Amino acid sequence: MMFATRFAPSPTGCLHKGHAFSALTAWTAAKTAGGRFVLRIEDIDPTRCRLEHEAGILEDLAWLGLDWDTPVRRQSDHLDDYAAVIEGLRARGLLYRCFRTRKELLSAIGEAPHGAMEAAKPGPHTADEETHLLASGAAFAWRLSLDRAREALGEAAWNGLSFVEEGQGPNGETGVIAVDPEAAGDVVLARKDTGVAYHLAVTHDDALQGITNVIRGQDLFEATHVQRLIQTLMGWPAPTYRHHVLLAGPDGRRYAKRDRSITLAELRAGGLTAEALRADLGFNSAG
Repeated sequence: MMFATRFAPSPTGCLHKGHAFSALTAWTAAKTAGGRFVLRIEDIDPTRCRLEHEAGILEDLAWLGLDWDTPVRRQSDHLDDYAAVIEGLRARGLLYRCFRTRKELLSAIGEAPHGAMEAAKPGPHTADEETHLLASGAAFAWRLSLDRAREALGEAAWNGLSFVEEGQGPNGETGVIAVDPEAAGDVVLARKDTGVAYHLAVTHDDALQGITNVIRGQDLFEATHVQRLIQTLMGWPAPTYRHHVLLAGPDGRRYAKRDRSITLAELRAGGLTAEALRADLGFNSAG
């Protein structure tokens, strides 16, 4: 199978140097392997994603000298795809409705004898509770039941889950990594407002787009555990993973949108050339 990797930003703000490093790392790997570089817009959060940020992403990547497969997949255009997967998982008994709010789950951590476990695996409501909550119009999320997932896979498959790490996790993890399916608890796979959550959308699209190699920052290393579980439940292929270090600024803090890190657009407006930025990030050319 042809090497294929992707860069999958969310248009919730402007790209910064950390994004540039990640995109260049993936693009260079694809070019070196004679493979495909896919750009995906992960815009499933309608409250934070903006079309103007999407336009800025395309402009920034083109300025860096990158090219990618077309058309670009915009996740918000394919919500029916994810809904079909959710319905399939629900029909298999692998999901349950959870009406508990984030505040209620956080409260459980401090109040219950096994609070952290109960927050991670809140479990389904009783039939009467669910009927009442549905009738009231209360918002809910669809959570993956780890107990039912374990039953569906069987002990051998459950205990044998793994992934190949060609880069390095935040604690130096590399090689064949044993998956801890319990690490994230009963994760949310769909919300009433958006219809799909990150873990389901990203694994679906990696399979659909033939992504063989996932190249991304170490901040997403732990997410690989639940994503491998979803891939196995769905019969989707397992990519090889390569997690890279997170770029930090002069103050030692990693670049992040929430910290208002200087953006590529601001650097460009200040006179920085794409060639100079690529060199600063350790990439000599874009060709």
